[in-house]
Amino acid sequence: MAQAERFAGTYTPAAPGIDAVLARMRALTLDLPPRDGVAVFNRVYLAVTEAVDRAVERGAASGFRDRAAAVTLDVRFAERYLAAVEAAALGSRGPACWRPLLQLRRHPGVRPLQFALAGINAHIGHDLALAVVDACRTLGCAPAALEDEFERVGDLLVALEEHVREELMPGPDLLQVADPLTHLLGSWSLERARDAAWGSARALWALRELPCLADEFAYRLDTSVGLVSRMLLTPLPD
Repeated sequence: MAQAERFAGTYTPAAPGIDAVLARMRALTLDLPPRDGVAVFNRVYLAVTEAVDRAVERGAASGFRDRAAAVTLDVRFAERYLAAVEAAALGSRGPACWRPLLQLRRHPGVRPLQFALAGINAHIGHDLALAVVDACRTLGCAPAALEDEFERVGDLLVALEEHVREELMPGPDLLQVADPLTHLLGSWSLERARDAAWGSARALWALRELPCLADEFAYRLDTSVGLVSRMLLTPLPD
């Protein structure tokens, strides 16, 4: 994939509705074996997107004051992940941030929680920043206009991450402190990744009139996030 494509993508001016991306995620759930690493992340992300959909329908009462902006951001965000999975199915390497999960998705030494958090890392650390830019281009606005929607989606992701850790962390509570997985995952934070994504989105937007620099920034972001995902997927003993 060329650097310009990695940054700009190939998007139509108007975003489809959340129902369309939900249908694609549900189809993946049916198509993939439950233990597959992509399937593990897909179940997590499907739950997030369903939660966003319900919150958007409630409107201002749930923190989403601008329904069109929220839907556009959420759909552009989901499209980045779905495009990576579809590219892999067609034999393409796709973005570097997704390659560790796509390559190690069936490794017996990688635990479900690692798959889930590596996917969250790729999606938040890389895709979210580019999705903000995609949404701004669609809506004809600057990132500042989407900050409320960005923060609300981030709040839902943080709440879900806590649930995911509780559900997928193996072993009895008394043994968790000694589990190497506890130490591996303790070095990563969704909140820090979300903050970095907002900074990256603003930088990409500021660089939009300098495409060579924007492409290089997006490329470096992609590869650095991929490195973190690879570390999160370190095979561990049972």
